[in-house]
Amino acid sequence: MRALPRPPDRPALSRSCRCVRTRLRCVRRSSARRSRGRDVPHAGAVRSIQSFRREVPPPGPALPVNDQSSSSSSPVPPAGAAEAPVEASAPAVPAAAPAAASVAPAASAPPLSAPPPVATPANLPAPAPALPGWVLPTGLVLALLAGGGAWTSWQTQQRVHSLEMELVKRQQDSGEQSAEARVLARQSDEIARDAAAKVALMEARVSEVALQRGQIDDLLQSLSRSRDENAVSDIDSAVRLAIQQSTLTGSAEPLMVALRSADERLARISQPRLEPLRRAIARDMDRVRSVAVPDIGSLLIKLDETVRLADELPLVSQAATTGRAAAQQARAVQAAARASAAQGGAASAAWPQWLQDWSRPVELVWSEITGLLRVTRIDHPEAMLLSPDQGFFLRENLKLRLLNARLSLLSRQPEAAVADLQACQRMLSTYFDMSARRTQIAADMLRQVSSQSRLVGIPRPDDTLAATTAALAGR
Repeated sequence: MRALPRPPDRPALSRSCRCVRTRLRCVRRSSARRSRGRDVPHAGAVRSIQSFRREVPPPGPALPVNDQSSSSSSPVPPAGAAEAPVEASAPAVPAAAPAAASVAPAASAPPLSAPPPVATPANLPAPAPALPGWVLPTGLVLALLAGGGAWTSWQTQQRVHSLEMELVKRQQDSGEQSAEARVLARQSDEIARDAAAKVALMEARVSEVALQRGQIDDLLQSLSRSRDENAVSDIDSAVRLAIQQSTLTGSAEPLMVALRSADERLARISQPRLEPLRRAIARDMDRVRSVAVPDIGSLLIKLDETVRLADELPLVSQAATTGRAAAQQARAVQAAARASAAQGGAASAAWPQWLQDWSRPVELVWSEITGLLRVTRIDHPEAMLLSPDQGFFLRENLKLRLLNARLSLLSRQPEAAVADLQACQRMLSTYFDMSARRTQIAADMLRQVSSQSRLVGIPRPDDTLAATTAALAGR
């Protein structure tokens, strides 16, 4: 049998296995970079190959075939299994092809109890020429750029993913919010309709309250007028009532009294805005004073006094008897005076006693003789023929005439009143004794009433009424 070469010791074999594994990994990495378009050889692969050449010991003497301890203690992977990747990556490392070719016979040999032979540095091809110095920095820069780009793309992808998640979340939130908004919109519509109905009801009630308030304000204004307004209203009412009284009585006194009291009241109030009213009242008072208005009241009083004297007026037929009685009374008075004078002067006068005794009867007889004959002028002979009953009816007729004249004055008929008064004057002068004092007084009062009964229109206080109307309208 052919003697096999002695396998190397175990430490050297383990180191060579590790180098092979490192080389295989470098080859795989370089082939992967070439597949991605990168032709720059890996610096680690070059260093591993160089270190492999330095560290692998030369082959020793061949081991016996039955050395099971060495083969069992340090198993070596088959050459075909170890070099298969190298053949696949042959374009990356050209020196790996001879090694694979040298190891191939060992792999095709039948399995032995001893480990297969291991490739030695002597079988390896010559090292590749050294790479330029700028390749390594360029590769590092490109690697950094590639790593930075990968990191940036990953960050961008993560950010885009987070943005997508946020958009989805926001879309879901917006959907929920839109649903809630629709619900709230329906609720707000219902509330708005209810509010509109309530507002319409409130407006109707407010209009009713405003109407009632206006009515109450009018009532309060009419009930709570100020002092000045009350004064002006009272003055206007008093002046109008005085006009009616003056019209009924035919006298200006009620109107004058009303105007005078109104002026005094305005003077107490002393309001500048009421001065035009005071001036108007003063003008009306001057105009009423300037007109000679008959005092109907005084005329009526005189007529009433004349009616009262009608029963006491002496008739012409009664004047003779009254005259005789008066003459007798006068003679008696004269006789009594002479008697008293005779008694007082009896001592001084030397009249005889007999002469005094005869003088008294003579005077009495003489008075009787003179009383039998009386001369009187009578213009109306029928007046002497009145009997006492006719005298009563004559006085009653006179009273009726006077009362008729009174009614004419009250009814503003001065012509009828004057006619009745003239008839009464004619009756007095015809049937009554004008020499009597009472008859003269009655005739004088009738003349006064007849002369003053000429009615004159009482002027209306138009200025005062206009001023009160303006004051009440401008409150």
